[in-house]
Amino acid sequence: MAPGAIVQDSFLQSVLTASTDARQKCMDLVDLAERSAIPASQTVPSETKVQLSQQLRQLNADLGDLRESSRESTFEVRATKQNTAEARQEIDRLHLQLQNLYYEERHLRGEISACESYDHQYQKLPLVAVDEFLQLQPEHSHDDEKSLMFARINHELAEREALEQQRQELLKRKQGLIADNKKRKDDLASLDKDLETFIDAAKPIQKLFEKQY
Repeated sequence: MAPGAIVQDSFLQSVLTASTDARQKCMDLVDLAERSAIPASQTVPSETKVQLSQQLRQLNADLGDLRESSRESTFEVRATKQNTAEARQEIDRLHLQLQNLYYEERHLRGEISACESYDHQYQKLPLVAVDEFLQLQPEHSHDDEKSLMFARINHELAEREALEQQRQELLKRKQGLIADNKKRKDDLASLDKDLETFIDAAKPIQKLFEKQY
């Protein structure tokens, strides 16, 4: 596979092109030198010297550009590596954050499942049956299950509070009756004592009458 097919960056492709051109010029210069080779005893024609000199200057210029491009590409590669490392760190951080979110989601799902399966105390309350409750309070006939349960619990609470109020009132009446009965018993006991006193006081009079008649 040709290097140009692997490298997709436009700048690096230009560097590869410049490198290929410089290599070709080196090969052309070597070929020209070989074709122009003459014995040491002979003088190189001036035309050949000029041609070799021109190609050599062009080659040096191209090599200078190539070195400059190589330095720039080196800097770009370093910058790319740095950017890649930073991007990898960011990806790792996001991946860790995603994993934490998965763990948190799993935990919350477990908590939700535990709450749904929990044996709540309100489920044991002797609530009025749904049909009977809806007959008593038809305005809740379109409520969802949760709202309906709250309404039934509040209804049960109101009923128990009313019964508790009645119980307290009956208790007060009972205590009042107990106190009234106690007072009557005390009054009767006092009356019995007064009667005994009266009877004891009347005994001498009764004996007097018995003697006379």
